Amino acid sequence: MEEVRVDRLLGIGEFSRRTRLSLKALRLYERLGLVVPAEVDPANGYRRYREDQLAHARLVGLLRRIDMPLAVVSRIAATPAGGRAELLDAYWGEVEQRFAVQRHLTAYLRVLMSRGKGLPEMYEVKQRDVPEQVVLAEQRHVLQPALTDWIREAMDRLLAATAEFGGIAGPGLVIYHGEVTEDSDGPVEVALPIAVDTPPAGVAARVEPAHREAYVRLKKREVEYPQILAAYDTVATWLESNGKAPAGSPREVYFTDWGSQGPDDDVCDIAFPMK
Repeated sequence: MEEVRVDRLLGIGEFSRRTRLSLKALRLYERLGLVVPAEVDPANGYRRYREDQLAHARLVGLLRRIDMPLAVVSRIAATPAGGRAELLDAYWGEVEQRFAVQRHLTAYLRVLMSRGKGLPEMYEVKQRDVPEQVVLAEQRHVLQPALTDWIREAMDRLLAATAEFGGIAGPGLVIYHGEVTEDSDGPVEVALPIAVDTPPAGVAARVEPAHREAYVRLKKREVEYPQILAAYDTVATWLESNGKAPAGSPREVYFTDWGSQGPDDDVCDIAFPMK
């Protein structure tokens, strides 16, 4: 006859010692359904846990030690063991992205607090010639809190529209014809190049003139508001220091697939057309 193994029940004090989780934490995890006692005495409320719950409770405690939000801990704990590492990797990727953004923002804040000291060293300013191109375009007045969503939606709409003309023919542009902040609404224009000689009829299209521009290259972690302003300030300062005058609106030039890039990948140029 096969022997049936029965796990020994542990009181909450012993369970707390063996998992290194405080009584307060265990009660919280119980309320959230993360670590639920095997038995609760109806008379005195005394809680008992099975020994086979130790590994699960320790996992919850370790995840919390990396400051993982309880909602994410709950999702990982409820996932079969084979899928947990993937969820952990996804969470930690978001954490590293956030820290990278904060690190760059701190550098920008240091520049602001030092009245511009160190700004030229943040980026290398380069120059290039840009040929004339026909672009499909969408323009809108938008405040900064809604800017990212609108840019993404406009890019998707225009990308779909380029299919009629053989697809996108160059980097996407986000052109700022006016300041965009929490109080100022641009306007902003999103433009995608297409491989035609003249603007086609029946769609919002125009010619983007040939020009020479000064630009700096950004990594994905640097394309965040407000620290992205440091790149704009760098190019504007370079123009002034070198006796150059702007010849058009400043823009962001997106030359790669955003979604497939990591925090330290180059994704965007901040460019100023110049005379």
